[in-house]
Amino acid sequence: MTLETQSRSATIDQVQHFLSSFKDKSGAFQYVEEIDRMMAKQAKFIVVDYNDIVSHKDIEIKFNLEPDEILYAFSGAIKNILEERFPDYATKISDDIRVRIANYPIQRSLRQINAEVIGKMTSVSGMVVRSSEVKPLAKNVVYKCPEGHTTEVPLERGLNIYTPSKCSTEKCAHRDIRLDPEQSKFIDFQIIRLQELPEDLPPGQLPHYVDVTIKQDLVDNARPGDRIILTGIVRIEQEQITGTRVNSGLHRLRIEGNNIEFLGGRGGKNSRRSEREEISPEEEKIIKSLARNTDVYERLINSFAPHIQGHAIIKESILLLMVGAMQRVMSDGTKIRGDINVFLVGDPGTAKSEMLKFCARLAPRGLYTSGRGSTAAGLTAAVVRDKTGIMMLEAGAVVLGDQGLVCIDEFDKMKPEDRSALHEVMEQQSASIAKGGIVATLNARTSILAAANPMYGKYDPFKNITENVALPIPLLTRFDLIFVVRDIPSKEKDRNIAQHIIGLHKKSTTDTRSLIDPDIFTKYLAYCKKSDPTLTSEAEEKILDYYLKMRNVESEEMITVTPRQLGGLIRLATARARLLMKDQVEAEDAERAIFLIQSMLEDAGVDVNTGKVDLGVLQGRPHSEVSKLQLFMDVLKSLEGDSKTPVEEKLFVKELTKTAKFTEEEARNFIRRMLREASIYESKPGHYNRV
Repeated sequence: MTLETQSRSATIDQVQHFLSSFKDKSGAFQYVEEIDRMMAKQAKFIVVDYNDIVSHKDIEIKFNLEPDEILYAFSGAIKNILEERFPDYATKISDDIRVRIANYPIQRSLRQINAEVIGKMTSVSGMVVRSSEVKPLAKNVVYKCPEGHTTEVPLERGLNIYTPSKCSTEKCAHRDIRLDPEQSKFIDFQIIRLQELPEDLPPGQLPHYVDVTIKQDLVDNARPGDRIILTGIVRIEQEQITGTRVNSGLHRLRIEGNNIEFLGGRGGKNSRRSEREEISPEEEKIIKSLARNTDVYERLINSFAPHIQGHAIIKESILLLMVGAMQRVMSDGTKIRGDINVFLVGDPGTAKSEMLKFCARLAPRGLYTSGRGSTAAGLTAAVVRDKTGIMMLEAGAVVLGDQGLVCIDEFDKMKPEDRSALHEVMEQQSASIAKGGIVATLNARTSILAAANPMYGKYDPFKNITENVALPIPLLTRFDLIFVVRDIPSKEKDRNIAQHIIGLHKKSTTDTRSLIDPDIFTKYLAYCKKSDPTLTSEAEEKILDYYLKMRNVESEEMITVTPRQLGGLIRLATARARLLMKDQVEAEDAERAIFLIQSMLEDAGVDVNTGKVDLGVLQGRPHSEVSKLQLFMDVLKSLEGDSKTPVEEKLFVKELTKTAKFTEEEARNFIRRMLREASIYESKPGHYNRV
């Protein structure tokens, strides 16, 4: 027995002793119990907390010197303990038994991974930015010669396999040896790319990244967009120089993953939490006791962006957007959108971006992006060519935000062709792509919260919203709620805001007793999203009455409400019931939804020519202009007659003023405007015809 195998078996004995004798605080044999549960869970690994190993100095010292040996010893020890309990299962998975190390204390940032740590174990925090497909990796390759002799070649460290040049049996001289896939053993393998977290970036630096190889059951554990802490061993691989036979001296660093833990949504590098949406029983108690309070709705609104004064209706709408309604799937496969979209347009300096940023931080899944820096590919999906030459899909913002929300700031600064990618996302809840031989439809069940500035810097109250915001009308109609945030000076309000802002700059702590802790807030919202309240008949009646009242054609105040607004009403009412954790959507929820839609209409849907609420404003031309336009064309048509004679301007203006809908000046302006829009043309100087 050589020295090396002797020390190996000694290490295995040490580790086995640790696993079988370790007791946790309550006095239970923690790891023995975990190994007992392996067969029931069909698991091939156990998770060992590094803090438990600290008491065994020999194992810990070896961990820092030769992590590979220790991991090997752990596998052997777990196998030995498992063999005593379930010998059949142990034999079946004997090659795959592994240990994962949790809470490894030596944490480095991605910048500190250098030549000194090669072969050592370390843990790094970062964000997964891309993951490759899962490929099989050969663990043991069996080669066969024509006579049936087999040669087994195990995988060396790294990914390269040494192919024998001839059969290994002594008397057989065959050089024609083939790989035998049936007898070879393969395991799952994947490469993910880990990038520095934005908050760890030193000033003026670009984020570093490192590629991580992941095997067996860690595969597909972390997806793009997840924030993780990765524990693993640093390896090197040789850089290939193409076109030459020379081996390069340059190598590339890579980490071989051993364990992945998830970072909480917020919190520093030291707060480790598995799945940030998992809710512990204690937190569930807190959430339920919060929901039982009578003033929970006010408290939720006040706890949303407490550093911004006022804007209660907007905060309430954003809260409803974060909770949303359930997506309905009909029996024939049709889907009805459940996500709410909100659009804020308003003067500079009204804290629109702050609300968006806060919303992205608070939501269980939230992404923030800005208009100028976003392209259509970055929002939906991009096709990139892999190192191997394979075309690969890379998910964009709305796909990563699936079942969450995406905040898009500076919505007006986006290029029109990039913005058009959102039309499908906002109504059909999917992103379709057909590029480079890939035809795919990706899920994008996300709520969109957008903010924009008006065209002329400040919002012009004498123009309709479509003239204030340079956005295509079909996109505007897809927003359930549109708010105009105006900055109007008023003594009392300005004093409150000024005192609030000065108070924020003071070192003193603000009164936060009534506010809900952000972590609990996030969990509360995640918990709300599980319920699916049903509409009561009273709520249905309220919504229906309101809709029919708005659609009434005979009345003077007729508004062209579309069925889209009806869908919006139902979504808002459901979201409010969900936020209050009710089983049913009651009449008061419907009333609140009607109030929000009504306040949006009085804000953004007023036709400035008549001063009446008119949804036609949001769809291009308000009602008053449509009727004037109709009248204008009818007058011109009657004057032209069947022979299409040119109509003199003086006569035309006179006829228009007779209708009492136009003054003389208005009539002349309208003629100029119709010329510009090419609806009429000047057939000879001072005479007009219809186009």
